[in-house]
Amino acid sequence: MKLTVLLLCLVALSGHAQTVDFNTWFFPRTLRVDYLLAGDSRSETVFFSQMKEEPFWGGPHVNLVDPFGYGSYRYSASDSATGMQLFSRGFSTLFQEWRGTPEANSLRRAFPMTAVLPFPKKTILFTIEKRNYETNQFEHIFQRLINPEDYFINAENVHRLTVDKLVDSGDPANHVDIAFLAEGYTPEELPKFVTDARNMADYFLSVAPFSENRHKFSFYAVSSPSDESGVTVPGQDIYVNTSIGSAFYTFDMDRYLTTSNTKSVYDIAANVPYDAIFVLVNSKRYGGGGFYNHYAQGTVDHQLSKEVAIHEFGHEFAGLADEYYSSQVTYADFYNLKLEPWEPNITTNVDFAGKWKDLIASGIPMPTPREPANKEVVGMFEGGGYVSKGVFSPMMDCRMKSNEAKGFCPACQRAIARMIRFYCDTIPW
Repeated sequence: MKLTVLLLCLVALSGHAQTVDFNTWFFPRTLRVDYLLAGDSRSETVFFSQMKEEPFWGGPHVNLVDPFGYGSYRYSASDSATGMQLFSRGFSTLFQEWRGTPEANSLRRAFPMTAVLPFPKKTILFTIEKRNYETNQFEHIFQRLINPEDYFINAENVHRLTVDKLVDSGDPANHVDIAFLAEGYTPEELPKFVTDARNMADYFLSVAPFSENRHKFSFYAVSSPSDESGVTVPGQDIYVNTSIGSAFYTFDMDRYLTTSNTKSVYDIAANVPYDAIFVLVNSKRYGGGGFYNHYAQGTVDHQLSKEVAIHEFGHEFAGLADEYYSSQVTYADFYNLKLEPWEPNITTNVDFAGKWKDLIASGIPMPTPREPANKEVVGMFEGGGYVSKGVFSPMMDCRMKSNEAKGFCPACQRAIARMIRFYCDTIPW
């Protein structure tokens, strides 16, 4: 009981007011916390799994506390002695989506998750929170004191893999570092992976606003070999032994490509400093998946692979929502229409002033009719976030809505540019 009171008091004391000096509180290495999110449609809990020390920290050294408030969940670290908040990140997960599926009404499942933060110099209070569907506020679902000298923090050497640095823009502390991981490439196919990764990096840097910020990005290709070529497609009785265990038909949707083997994802990524992880899947099929501050993936040999990849990266890197509203989805009641969504590119008009309202020109009606005359304007178009009514998006088309769009809309571009600055700025926000 006393420990619970202490932990709650420490969290209450934490805040964003103080600037966190990286060198005072952290080493430039990673503390990785593996855990399970488990439950059903009515409840959820966290089960601790393990801690690991990894050799690189690719994240910023200046902006350590998340100012955006994005994510369906959040994890954080506070100083155990004073309660000062030292680090935080919002994130999203496949588990949250699964909780909205019919299966979650009758079955309990567990989904592996991973949190990464700079390695602390002093004992921290590590906290995981979830966003309450009815209030939009974060609530604690797990807390643990972590002593950096705990000998149960696994310090084994990383399994070394061949790494190609495709783009080197400078110090990981103030650049965005993206790790491409090979999935479904046999040892003989790894040269193809490096070529695929290079082509994907070039494409990313050709799309606004990445294109005007290309000097702020570094890309790595981590050659993780698979025993077999390709990817598992359960709906077609295709099962492939790969390094990460990716599969289509997530929640029985044929195009939804994900993996539950996040331990392998992060084990492989530990070969490099990274801010974002993208799994390149050696397949000609259409599909992908992406989760904010977790991982994204997509195939490489479909004619729309690049468009899908940059869409999924929008989810992972900038917390962008899907803007389509008529396609098949795998879950229900994803947004509470009485509250403002946390994603920067959709709104329920509950608090639209905090979104892209300032980008709308004078005289544009709101809501904005989806008609040819408004095809190129920024407005507030009904439809987005998987529903046709009650959720609004910035333009009639955008990369977060379709593969036919010219690119990201201005609201999405601004959200991405803000995230780039967060990772790269040398002055605290």
